[in-house]
Amino acid sequence: MKKKRWKKGLVGVVGFLAIALIVVFIGFTWFMNKSKPVIDGDLAVSVLDQDVTVTRDDKGVPHILAETDADLYRAQGYIQAQDRLFQMDLARRQASGRLSEVIGEATISTDKHFLTFSLRDAAEKSLVAYDAESKQVLEWFAEGVNAFITQAKEHNTLSYEFALLGYEPEEWSVVDSLTIGKYMAYDLGGNWNTLAFRHWALQNFDEEKAKELFIKYPDNASSIIESNIENPVAVAGQFNADLLPNEFNGSNNWVVSGDKTKSGFPILADDPHLGLSTPSIWYQMHLQSPAQNVSGVIFAGIPGIILGHNDDIAWGVTNVGPDVQDLYIEIPNPDNPTQFRYDGEWEQAEVRNESIKVKDGKTIDFDVVVTRHGPIMTDLAFKDTEPSAQFSMQWTALQSTAELRAILGFNKANSWGDFEKALEDFKAPAQNFVFASKDGTIAYKANGQIPIRKQGEGQLPVPGDSSDYGWEGFIPWDELPTVVNPKEGFIATANNEVIGEEYPYHITDFWAQPYRYERIKEVLEANDSLTVEDMMQLQMDQHNLYAREFLPNLLSSLKAEDKDGKYAEVITLLENWDMVDAKDSGAPLVFHTLMEQLQEVLFKDEMPLDMYKLMAGKYNITDQLLRKAYAGESSIWIEQQGGVDAAVYEALERSIALIENRFGSKPSKWQWGDFHQLTFNHTLGSASPILAAYFNAKKVPIGGSKVTVQAADDDRDGYVDHGASWRFVVDVGDLSSAYHIVGPGQSGHVKSKWYQDQVEDWANGNYHETFVKKDEIKGKTLLLKAQ
Repeated sequence: MKKKRWKKGLVGVVGFLAIALIVVFIGFTWFMNKSKPVIDGDLAVSVLDQDVTVTRDDKGVPHILAETDADLYRAQGYIQAQDRLFQMDLARRQASGRLSEVIGEATISTDKHFLTFSLRDAAEKSLVAYDAESKQVLEWFAEGVNAFITQAKEHNTLSYEFALLGYEPEEWSVVDSLTIGKYMAYDLGGNWNTLAFRHWALQNFDEEKAKELFIKYPDNASSIIESNIENPVAVAGQFNADLLPNEFNGSNNWVVSGDKTKSGFPILADDPHLGLSTPSIWYQMHLQSPAQNVSGVIFAGIPGIILGHNDDIAWGVTNVGPDVQDLYIEIPNPDNPTQFRYDGEWEQAEVRNESIKVKDGKTIDFDVVVTRHGPIMTDLAFKDTEPSAQFSMQWTALQSTAELRAILGFNKANSWGDFEKALEDFKAPAQNFVFASKDGTIAYKANGQIPIRKQGEGQLPVPGDSSDYGWEGFIPWDELPTVVNPKEGFIATANNEVIGEEYPYHITDFWAQPYRYERIKEVLEANDSLTVEDMMQLQMDQHNLYAREFLPNLLSSLKAEDKDGKYAEVITLLENWDMVDAKDSGAPLVFHTLMEQLQEVLFKDEMPLDMYKLMAGKYNITDQLLRKAYAGESSIWIEQQGGVDAAVYEALERSIALIENRFGSKPSKWQWGDFHQLTFNHTLGSASPILAAYFNAKKVPIGGSKVTVQAADDDRDGYVDHGASWRFVVDVGDLSSAYHIVGPGQSGHVKSKWYQDQVEDWANGNYHETFVKKDEIKGKTLLLKAQ
């Protein structure tokens, strides 16, 4: 009898738990769904003067049709906030050094980093550079964002992330939009860490050994070298290299003339390479008013369309990657640490008193000290030491610039002349713009502010205490590299070197490896009847020209060292490889692991781990050393490993050990895609495995790599978190539509069908067509009603 009662009791408990779980599930689903964006019907929006229609197509792209530009930008702000408000808020907080207010102690160092980099301060100073029309656009956009925030607070429908973190967003301001723009300059315009590392190298290696870590050693600037040796700044153990932008932030773009296309009109392709995350860094939109009809992408939090097309032209960008951040060795006054020596006098620096509010913690006072050159990196770099010399940083993005004015000009331009004029305002970050118009023009300009230095070429920190150093202006805008309608019939860039020896100005010596550009050029040269489909296929191209250059020599080294045939099967795998980074091939796994391990063999044991992370351009430097070694020239770094054959063989041994540990000992079973997996992680996914499973996209095995046109860079654990954040192809003969992929999708809301619906599209190259003519746009329509 007791047993039966016990069983009945157990059934009751199980039933109660089941009901409780159902109730919790229903409650959780209701909580998540209540903040889903409204995408059809009517919504009253108080800031509008007239009604605005918003049709979201089958990929969630909003097509906004307004009667005036005022209502167009208000609606753009409102719609962006519907889909991406949490992303927008987090972006302005990060760039402004205000993450700790909502996250806590974990982000204090991040806030110090961005306060020191002074992005928001630069945004505030840049506002004065804008004309009344551009400021008005910023205000209209902010009105739209704030209209949504007000409604969401009133109806308790703010996105779930705000509830999970326990805060509500503040009003949006025009400076918030400009600060996000400055953050993109930060993400794409950094070289200070290279200078800091080189300064450290000169302190810790003899000059000949340090020299090999430069792409081009400044032999003609002995005074600069001496200053770096004689005035040491503490570097090792001071910088958090994990906060650096991804070294491979770059892109591909190209444009071909009508002489080389099947349609007889130019075709343009662009795929910017940035971090891959949920939601995407890009937000795709179509904006239409009587004054403009423009389609493409923008960063969430900014008005207009930065990349895309209108009814007459199309354009795209890659990163130039110039040297636009210089470090100065500043000598502080021993009696007043906010004064620095300049031409024999002590000069008072600006001191900006900041405070970092910390969730569940005490507010931290933080001073940013700014010399005539720029912010002192002291609090960013130094913890418990007071070195005699310190770094300050001069950076073009800290100038007062007006990139939004350029964007608004792009959107309404109808010729190369109009577009090029608008480019004068696009100063930071410097970008390679390619252009096509329906009149048949194709063009290119490396655009932005690139410094002209009094001495040196920005390869090392320079003395900050003398007027003999510093900037004396920028490369004149009309002398920036420009090409219009070249005889080759195409223009392509992939962060590669874009100037010849005859170009009179210094841009950088740290161009990207040339392999993506060479493959693009190879394909475009070989075809005089190119189509949109060919361009899509090229954006997904996985041919590895890096291996094409180095694999024959690497195989010679491996065969010379593998005398007992220990790795014969692996060597055969590499010999039989077609040098395509296909996901089902094992050879790319071996090759890429070997090239990374070779860097570790050469450099890692010679320096502290943080210095190894701070060392930019390890691929470029390794390539340079290998070329020298295989040409019979000596190299200190390679010779100390016993020569190139021994170094390469040790890298292979390390690689095989790593691969076998994860994928077993049978090379015939290895596949690149088992390691190399597409990843779109959400910010909240890092908090716990449960949240990761809920918010992050399922990982997808993919091909490609950091050196292929289909850019897919992994984090060395195999998670591909960097690549073509947006793909775009358009034939300007018919600008009524264009082809796009925005991974992982349009929406930032986990319950939206457009949250991660383009993950497989990204992996497989399935583009969606976006239309810009009213009668061709299909989907659910939301009417934003004026009040």
